[in-house]
Amino acid sequence: MLEPCINQAAGLQSLALQQVPRLIAVTSHGQQQGELPLLWGLCTSWVSMGLSVMVLDGHTPESPDNPGLTQWLNNPLDRQGDEGNPVSWTVIPAAQGLARLSVHGLLNSPVGELFKAYAVVLVYADAESLTLLLRGSALAPLVVVPPAQAATITAYQALKHLLVNGQLRPTVANIVADANTTMPKPLSSPAQTVMNCASNHLGYSVKPVTITASARADRSQDDVTRLAMQLLESAIQLNHAPLGRVH
Repeated sequence: MLEPCINQAAGLQSLALQQVPRLIAVTSHGQQQGELPLLWGLCTSWVSMGLSVMVLDGHTPESPDNPGLTQWLNNPLDRQGDEGNPVSWTVIPAAQGLARLSVHGLLNSPVGELFKAYAVVLVYADAESLTLLLRGSALAPLVVVPPAQAATITAYQALKHLLVNGQLRPTVANIVADANTTMPKPLSSPAQTVMNCASNHLGYSVKPVTITASARADRSQDDVTRLAMQLLESAIQLNHAPLGRVH
C-alpha cells in the first residue's frame, strides 16, 4: 500500500550506516497530549527503518539519580564505551544541558560527537529554547497542532517565536480525527486558524502535513511514516566536533 514510501525508506536506511547523526526538533507549546503520541510515532517509524534514535527531553532536568545530557557533557570520554551498540530508541533528560548549549548554539556544540553512534538526534523543547539553540539555522522545527481549540493560540505563539526571533521556518503537523473517508483530509479548525494568522500577520505561508488520529494503527502510522521521512530529508547533519567539557 505504501510502495513508493517503502522504496524511499530503503534509501534513508543508509543513514544508519553513515554514523553521522541527523538533528530533528519537535516544538512543545503546552499541548503534550497531542505532541507526545506523534513524537513517539515518529521514533517508532525511524526505528522500523533501522535507525537508532536519541531523544533529548528538554522538559526533564538532569540529576545524579536521573542523569542525562549534562552528565554526557561533563564526562564525554566516559561515553566512548557506549558507541558500539546503541539502544534503538533512547530518551534522556536534557533541560540543563540544552540550557548550557544555548549559549553558543547547539550546532557549535559537541553533540554530534557525543551521539555519533545514533542516526537521529531529536530535541524536544519549547520554542524559546529551540530559538536559542538553533537561531538562523536551516532546520525546520516541527510544531504539532492537535484538534483542540486551546492549541490554536499556543501553536501560533510557538510558530511566531520560532519565525520572528529564531529566523526558523517551522513544519506544521495538522492532527485530524479519522473521518473514514477517501476524500482529501481537511484541516482541523485550529490548524486552519494558525495557517490564516501566519499568512495575515507574519506573511508566512504554512502548508501543514496532515496526520490522521485513527483507532486503526496502520492508518495513523502511514501518515506518521511519511512525516518521519520528510523530517529526515530536511534534518541537519551534526558534525563531529572535538570532545571536551562544556561549561
